[in-house]
Amino acid sequence: MQHAVGSPLPPPHQPGHGWSPAAHHPGAQGAQPGSASQQGPAPVPPPPAAPGFAPPGPAAPAPQHGYGPPAPETTGHVPLPPGGPVAMPSAPPAITAPDPASTTLAVLLIGPAGAGKTSVAKYWADHRRVPTAHISLDDVREWVRSGFADPQSGWNDHSEAQYRLARRTCGFAARNFLANGISCILDDAVFPDRPVVGLGGWKRHVGPGLLPVVLLPGLEIVLERNAERSGNRRLTDEEVARIHGRMAGWYGSGLPIIDNSQLDVPQTAQVLDEVLSRSIASPPSW
Repeated sequence: MQHAVGSPLPPPHQPGHGWSPAAHHPGAQGAQPGSASQQGPAPVPPPPAAPGFAPPGPAAPAPQHGYGPPAPETTGHVPLPPGGPVAMPSAPPAITAPDPASTTLAVLLIGPAGAGKTSVAKYWADHRRVPTAHISLDDVREWVRSGFADPQSGWNDHSEAQYRLARRTCGFAARNFLANGISCILDDAVFPDRPVVGLGGWKRHVGPGLLPVVLLPGLEIVLERNAERSGNRRLTDEEVARIHGRMAGWYGSGLPIIDNSQLDVPQTAQVLDEVLSRSIASPPSW
């Protein structure tokens, strides 16, 4: 199951729910005197110019008339390469581990509500040596104002459809940023036991080069952080506990997991770099 941070837990998956004119040119008029086709004595070089004398330059070309190609524009749209599926990053041959701070990457930060995904993602993006964008699924999902399907009012086909649309929009944005040399870090609460809106959708929308990392602090930590939230981003303690319990399913999945219970945001971002360095050298199977 997939559910955005700050939203209640969706019910178990039920089968059946998803969702030119040619230009006219005058003919040649024949060879002109002095052309290469005429033979004669070798030309005599002109005498050197007197001091201070500048020989006249070539005459300005006569104005052309007709339908020639248009002159190149000096202003206009900057051409941008189209986005495509993100390939698996290749580690350059080196003795030391690859430096993720200077590599163009696509990262998916996974975790329950209160894990600190958004804070860590923003800090990590802010402190990289290459251009990096942060894309939060919660933010994109809430672009819908009138008619927003708030999962707190119930997880149904309408809220799931808006979630799927937000994830596809995030994937489209990530692919275009990456195609133009800008790294991306996305954050979402992806459940290991909800494949219909799970990790496979992110892989499909972004590409196989997406590097997933799980943030999973202790339950008491996410409860404290959830209590500091407001609005539809804040959940009940019971809901937070259920979400946290299901996130434990990532253990044994092969994905890298960071327990940031005792780490602040800069420390967690540093550990994230270390994890990504290992993932570039040996990408996880997912």
